[in-house]
Amino acid sequence: MLRLASAADQDAVYSIYMDPVVIPYLGYDPMSSAEFRAVFQELVDCRSFHVLERQGSIAAFCRTTRHRGRASHVATLGTLAVAPRWRGSGIARELLEQIFAMLKAQGILRVELMLEVDNPRALAFYTKLGFEREGVMRAAYKRSGDDHYTDEIFMARFLADAPAAAS
Repeated sequence: MLRLASAADQDAVYSIYMDPVVIPYLGYDPMSSAEFRAVFQELVDCRSFHVLERQGSIAAFCRTTRHRGRASHVATLGTLAVAPRWRGSGIARELLEQIFAMLKAQGILRVELMLEVDNPRALAFYTKLGFEREGVMRAAYKRSGDDHYTDEIFMARFLADAPAAAS
């Protein structure tokens, strides 16, 4: 079941977020549960952070952010992660298919995301889902334990055909 995250989900989300396989690719360095409270509260408060439940626990989560004004047909996808026991099960694809259906029903035409160049598994996954690489943001990311910056790949996918431009 896909639903908005609630305060009761904090421990489960924290556990997934801080997993050694996940944490390098989300926006924060490792932190204590107490420090994570503020991060989680911001996610819940945005009202666009969804969790996908399976067998009574959180299997995956992601955040969508709808742009405003002239770009209100665009949403950004971020903070996506899958619980260790569900990796390789197809749960991420299921999560995104439900998210895409929800966004499309809200009038979203284009979904954008950024991912680190050192995350080939994510690149392959998003490419399979129809995302196309649109550029690279150089030195966009720096993990606290690294002595270098990491580039991010900018990708996008259309949820429907874009209307033709007027001539």
